[in-house]
Amino acid sequence: MTADVHAAMVDIYCKELKMPGLRRAYESLARDAATNGQSMVQYLAACLAEEMESRKQSRLQTYTRQARFPAYKTLEEFDFTAIPTLPKQRVLHLAEGEFIRSKENVICMGASGTGKTHVMIAIGLSAIAAGYRVRFVTVMQLVQELLQAESEYRLPRYLRSWDKYDLVCLDELGYVSLAQGGPLLFQFCADRYEKGSLLVTTNLEFAQWAEVFHDATLTTALLDRLTHHSHILLFEGESYRFRESQKRLQHT
Repeated sequence: MTADVHAAMVDIYCKELKMPGLRRAYESLARDAATNGQSMVQYLAACLAEEMESRKQSRLQTYTRQARFPAYKTLEEFDFTAIPTLPKQRVLHLAEGEFIRSKENVICMGASGTGKTHVMIAIGLSAIAAGYRVRFVTVMQLVQELLQAESEYRLPRYLRSWDKYDLVCLDELGYVSLAQGGPLLFQFCADRYEKGSLLVTTNLEFAQWAEVFHDATLTTALLDRLTHHSHILLFEGESYRFRESQKRLQHT
């Protein structure tokens, strides 16, 4: 058979075996192997390595898309000097993802605009890079979906749909009163207890959470579960958005 026929067969095999990385690279790798005098085993290893990297990048893109982050934020972009109460090394350690493997939680607590969501997204993206599945959702959006699922008699199935995520990022707890959604949010968090990690941002101290849930007993039970295996990060400082607006004014 001619070289063109062989190339066509490899192309077909790669499609059937779902190996797009190998399909894209095998010809250039073959030329490199011939130029450098590599053995057949070395060439095969290079082909498989290319496919592994391709699958890793594809998984990274898929997990990032599934996470539904509202923006792309990294810890390299975050100004730790503006939040002196926030220990940089501790945040960097959390970004390594060990807390997710241990089914622990992280609670980011502080005033609006101090960078809680930025750090949440950055940790979430680092977790995805480490191979974990992550999902971002605001507390209000989640509560609305929980209420709808309950009204349609599919709440158990809805709760199970979150089991595939190793880390759930719950943003903006405390900004809006939960009313009848409080018990459902408690059920959601309780369902993940010691099964998967939560990363929560809140503008309220723990003593104020009852004002959101309107039930002291339920709030105590929720805090008991959330804080049992948790890392608490305090964000105390001037609003990042306020600082940026001041800079723009000065520049103008």
